[in-house]
Formats: sequence, structure tokens, C-alpha cells
Amino acid sequence: MNRSLRFAIVCLCGLCVGACMHAPPAPPQPPLQALLTAMRSRPLVLLGEVHDNAAQHVLRAQALRLLLEGGARPALLMEQFDRERQPDIARVLARTGATADEVIAAGAPEAGAMSGWDWALYRPYVALALDYRLTLVAANVSRADARRVVQDGLAALGFDATVPSGIELPQAKAIMAGHCGLLGEAEAQRMVGAQVARDQFMAAQVEARATQGVVLLAGNGHVRSDIGVPRWLAAATRARSVAIGLLDPGDPIAAAFDVALTTAAQSRADPCEAMRASAPKG
Repeated sequence: MNRSLRFAIVCLCGLCVGACMHAPPAPPQPPLQALLTAMRSRPLVLLGEVHDNAAQHVLRAQALRLLLEGGARPALLMEQFDRERQPDIARVLARTGATADEVIAAGAPEAGAMSGWDWALYRPYVALALDYRLTLVAANVSRADARRVVQDGLAALGFDATVPSGIELPQAKAIMAGHCGLLGEAEAQRMVGAQVARDQFMAAQVEARATQGVVLLAGNGHVRSDIGVPRWLAAATRARSVAIGLLDPGDPIAAAFDVALTTAAQSRADPCEAMRASAPKG
């Protein structure tokens, strides 16, 4: 081989290596495919939400349907139903021809404005549970029980009162942020127990159905892997779970999830303005 040909081959190889080293990254998956891939990655799916974000609910319901069409039959755990309503939900589910609206009426006697939930956003999940005969689990601690925890402590209702500082302090900060800075630190720390009680109860429901598979529908605050439900799961259960956050643009807690997906923002009035307007003066 002459020197000119050898030089040309060396240069060509160098160009190939350089091209490989600087190849553009693969394009990101479309949101639905990315969410479905994450949900299929583990049998225990902790699926977060911004409660009023309609685009997120459409995306999650589509992904859940595709998961079920693929043969999965997880228990569906919903934060939107208080645990006291489980017998009422079960009675409706046992009836032939039960509808999603009947399940909601049984599981949420305050359905409507007083319940705090926009049930039109959650009806598709209940309908899927009926269509695919899923176990539907009321996964929330009621407001009444949460108030009792704040007043009397976690142990009063049988919850684990040993809350690591790595959970307690960040939870208090999250509560203060959620109340637009209108709560003092001491009051926020008192309220941590209510959030922890809900996280512990949701974790217990995940543990109870871990062999079946689970999809938990809950707010992003509950799904956070650093201070939410995942922190209360046994190590073996946590290893089989994935915490997925669905976030508004610019949400600073993206790193708190195993998988974080940002969706279009929901058009809404500034909640802090209304909160400040109704706050006691002084």
C-alpha cells in the first residue's frame, strides 16, 4: 500500500470516528409513548399528577388504557376516594351494569364542588376499572382523620410516628410553598403528619397488592421518591416500583421522581392571589 492511499484511509477512519462521537442524540419519545414505556418498566406504578391539569389526565388515561390492552390487570389505587368509602365502592362494583357515575356517587358522597375534585377528569379511570374489571381501591385518608392526626399525632390513628428529618423538614417546606408562604414554619410542621399519614396509607395499599401489580393515581407530592409514598415502601417493593411525575412547565421538583414528564400547562388563575385575599389580615 502506497503512502498516499494509507494516509487517505487513516483520514477516512478518523472522520468516521469523529462522526460517531458527535452523532446527534436520539429524538425524544412522544409523551404518550414515553409515559407508557415508564409504566411498563415496573409492575408497581406510582403515577403523579397536577390535579387540575386536563392534558395530563387525557395522557394518563390513554396510557392506562394501552397498558390494560396489553394484558396488565393492576389494582387501581385512587387518592380521590377516602378509605371509609371502600365498602360502598365494592357494593357498586359487585352489581351488574354498574356505571362510573354510580361508583363515583358511592365513593364520593360530596361529589361536586364540595369534594375538592373535578370528577369529570377522573371518570375515565373509573370507567377503565369497570371495563377491565380492575380492583378499585380507595387510597386516601379522609380530611377528618387528617385533622385528628394534626391534633393528636400519627400514633393516634395507628400510623408510624417515627418520621425521619429527611422527610419532615422537606415536607414542611413543601406545605409552606403550597400555602403561598402564608403559613409559618411551626404550623407547617404540625401539618406534616397529615401528609405523612396519607403517604403511609397509600404505601400500605401498594404493599397489600404488590403481587397483583398496582397503578396508584395521586398528586405529585405523594408520588415524590424523596419524601412521598416510595419512602414508606419496603426495599423489595420499592425496587419493583416506578415513581412518575407529570409536571407543569418549570416545576422545580422534576429531580424528585424516577421519571418526570412535563406537559402543557393548565390555564388557571393564580391560586395564591385568592389565598392571600382570603387570609386573615395581620
